[in-house]
Amino acid sequence: MPADVTDQASVRAMFAAVHAEFGRLDLLFNNAGMFSSAVPFEDIALDDWRAVIDVNLTGSFLCAQQAVRMMKAQSPRGGRILNNGSISAQVPRPMSAPYTASKHAITGLTKSIALDGRAFDIACSQIDIGNAATSMTDAFAAGVLQADGSRKAEARMDVEHVVRAVVMIANLPPSVNVPAMTLMATGMPFIGRG
Repeated sequence: MPADVTDQASVRAMFAAVHAEFGRLDLLFNNAGMFSSAVPFEDIALDDWRAVIDVNLTGSFLCAQQAVRMMKAQSPRGGRILNNGSISAQVPRPMSAPYTASKHAITGLTKSIALDGRAFDIACSQIDIGNAATSMTDAFAAGVLQADGSRKAEARMDVEHVVRAVVMIANLPPSVNVPAMTLMATGMPFIGRG
């Protein structure tokens, strides 16, 4: 179902449709995300900042908020929320402040939901994905800006590996949680970036 994750009414309508169709919600995977243009920090346009924060953070908040409402009210209650973070929150790329800030905030959101949802059998996890081969990372194969100012191609992994990790976490009972998982292409410059 198409929905604008930055629009509260659109998100509410999407979750109402899920409730009408299925009567319950067992899993939310907050996966909507976007990058901004790689420009020097002082040149980041406020509209670009807001667009990234709205999709990556506010969208996850709005969807999780509706999921928590459903999961608390359903019988049996509970479920799982899985937020897509990023290794950029721990080790950013140059000129990526909006994306990095949004993904760092996802960690705080994940921990807060996990804590607040615990009493209601709602587990919340985060998966930090590094270089899954999607349209978002197509440019990485040709070369991406590195901390030393060079441009280098970065290894990417088949998105199927991400799918398998998500399914593994989704299949856990709500009484078991994976608070955080990092899944990345082995050859990417995460370990030792900089």
